[in-house]
Amino acid sequence: MAVEESLLVFKKSFVTHRHLISRRKATHSQSWKNQSSVTEFILLGFSRNPRTNWILFFLFLFLYLFTVLGNVLIVTLIRADARLHTPMYFFLSILSLLDLSYATTTVPQMLIHLASKSKTISYVGCVVQMYVFLTLGITETWIFAAMAYDRYVAICYPLHYGVKMSQTLCVLLAVSSALCGLTCALVYTVFAMNLPYCGPNEINHFFCEIPAVLKLACADTSLNDQVDFILGFILLLIPLSLILASYVRIFSAILKIRSTQGRIKAFSTCASHITVVTMFCIPCMVMYMRPGSEASPEDDKKLALFYSVVSAFLNPIIYSLRNKDVKRAFFKLVGMSEDTQ
Repeated sequence: MAVEESLLVFKKSFVTHRHLISRRKATHSQSWKNQSSVTEFILLGFSRNPRTNWILFFLFLFLYLFTVLGNVLIVTLIRADARLHTPMYFFLSILSLLDLSYATTTVPQMLIHLASKSKTISYVGCVVQMYVFLTLGITETWIFAAMAYDRYVAICYPLHYGVKMSQTLCVLLAVSSALCGLTCALVYTVFAMNLPYCGPNEINHFFCEIPAVLKLACADTSLNDQVDFILGFILLLIPLSLILASYVRIFSAILKIRSTQGRIKAFSTCASHITVVTMFCIPCMVMYMRPGSEASPEDDKKLALFYSVVSAFLNPIIYSLRNKDVKRAFFKLVGMSEDTQ
């Protein structure tokens, strides 16, 4: 009898113990589920000082308005002046639209966060911003390569320029650049957002850029670092290699030009493109091709600011100040004669 009672007590205690373990597991599972389902992120931006934020607000507002005005003006001039309906200006108009979209993806939201206390962005909004930003950036790198090829054909094969750079080829290069951007940006975004995000949800950046977001992941990001490096190699070094190869041929052709004036004119058509490519691609390469562990949040913000805001702001200035055709089209648009110029 005593043995039976002991067995009964042991059985009850065993069942109770299993029940408690099951409840703890369920609670832990539910808790992990709640932690991993982040619904929004907080973008810390540049400073927590309200006075500094207002200074930055007016600075970035000026940069953004000038970026919009400059790039819209270039697109308008190219469409309005028939003399600018050439492959070179076709790609320049696409570049202006990309710069305009690039800045619009990040700056308006940054201005809102600088002017208000709320600095949140929804999970879906973060994903969309990340994807659109990457699509535009990747497309722009390949457009740079197409522009370099256009200059190569114009300088090395001037008599065959109209045949080699046909309208069909120009459209094909633009469309293929966009498709590459759409596809590769999707790979970047899917790999980044498939990771669990359990908190904290504070992104030390002014927009949702992949290197900054990955630092919040509750899992090993070494695979993402490898994917970023491989895609960075394909999407940055390959276009840059094509650009470099084009300019090696271009400079060798320029050196064969006998007149000094002819050399200067040929080189001036390339100088703007070289400057813009350098300003955009070098910071992007540093950002996306180094391991995430070596990244400094403050350095990342400066780099991102340079190729997403400053570059888009400077591009219209660089192309308009160094380009007589664009300046001539502008004076024509505002009603000034060539004698007045």
